[in-house]
Amino acid sequence: MAFGCNGEAVIGESSDNATLLPKEEEEETPLLENFKSCLPKTFANFFIAIVGAGVLGLPYTFMKTGWITGVLTIFAVAVLTYHGMMLLIHTRRRLDLTLIGDSKISSFGDLGFVVCGPVGRFVVDVMIVLSQSGFCIGYLIFIGNTLSHLVSLSKGFGIPLLSSAKSLYIWGCLPFQLGLTSIPSLTLLAPLSIFADIAQIGAMGIVMVEDVQTFTNQFPSGIEAFGTISTFYYGLGVALYSFEGVGMAIPLEMEMKDKSKYGKILALAMFFIALMYGTFGVMGYFAYGSSTKDIVLSNMEKGVLSTSVKLGLCINLFFTFPLMLNPAFEVFERRFSNGNYCVWMRWILVLGVTIVALLVPNFADFMSLVGSSTCCALGFILPALFHYQVFKGEMDRKGTFMDLGLIVLGVFFGVTGTCYSLIEMFSHGKHV
Repeated sequence: MAFGCNGEAVIGESSDNATLLPKEEEEETPLLENFKSCLPKTFANFFIAIVGAGVLGLPYTFMKTGWITGVLTIFAVAVLTYHGMMLLIHTRRRLDLTLIGDSKISSFGDLGFVVCGPVGRFVVDVMIVLSQSGFCIGYLIFIGNTLSHLVSLSKGFGIPLLSSAKSLYIWGCLPFQLGLTSIPSLTLLAPLSIFADIAQIGAMGIVMVEDVQTFTNQFPSGIEAFGTISTFYYGLGVALYSFEGVGMAIPLEMEMKDKSKYGKILALAMFFIALMYGTFGVMGYFAYGSSTKDIVLSNMEKGVLSTSVKLGLCINLFFTFPLMLNPAFEVFERRFSNGNYCVWMRWILVLGVTIVALLVPNFADFMSLVGSSTCCALGFILPALFHYQVFKGEMDRKGTFMDLGLIVLGVFFGVTGTCYSLIEMFSHGKHV
């Protein structure tokens, strides 16, 4: 028998001790299709779930950390994230054998509830709300910064939260986002996520071609291979932010037709994404050197092609916003509205996200903060903790060391990375 975080028995090897997952606690995954996935589709789903806007801040991050440190950090985070996702899968498979009736663990939150009870569910919910809100804040910062570079407006009205062109663009998004997030069903918005990923991959390709042309014409100055300890923690946070799909590990495994190949497909996807991230970051840094900006698109010369890429990314992030914030809506409505649709609750969350975006001066700095705080907990600490709680009675010393070591490593990186990211953000804020 294993025990939950509150010391009470929550699972057992016999049916007498099995756990019944309450129906009202189960989370829905509305964007997943009902039919089982073949291997290519699963690989594509991993790619869509993990790759996000964070990749656009990698060249700037490599400038701060040094390109060798940046590449090594990307691959190290990819390995640890893969390990954390597999811990979730192993834990879910074991617990599913102990559940009564048709109850199944279909989400990260379900897993937290079965292992640690309401406390586990609450912790996962908080981390999901913070991480998903953080991603959306990053989207608004990107949109505001990019549009302010494309179309110059006045410097604002000289009052707080309206003092720059960036703030005007972010406020301009608010009424449209209130409308989009008011849609109860995501059925009509789901195809936009596919468009968003296609647009992002296309933009990355165009940026890399431009990087090669810039690099071959003139080798930039200030290329560094290594950085300092503080910049390492900064880069670690950005890398964690960039691998943002940990919460989809269980839903994607549930969707697979051949679940025995889940680990191989995930490993292949993580390697491919890490290779793509490393290549994109290095090429962007080598192209612009010490002049690399927090959003690498800002380094591109003005023209029809670059303007089209920037506008395309702004549009797809604009429509991805309600999709990314939906898990946070589900948490709030489940906890405070008995699972019922509540438009004013959604609007309050959207307004809060908008205000925070107005207060953050730098896109990459905020990526590092979100990655070091919430993504570190979701990717490292909670998977290892849940796995240890379930398997501690049968693990050898090596397994125990691996789980406890990942928990300690996650806490250490989370605390130190968050501190360094806040210092970097405040130092940038003084110069804005």
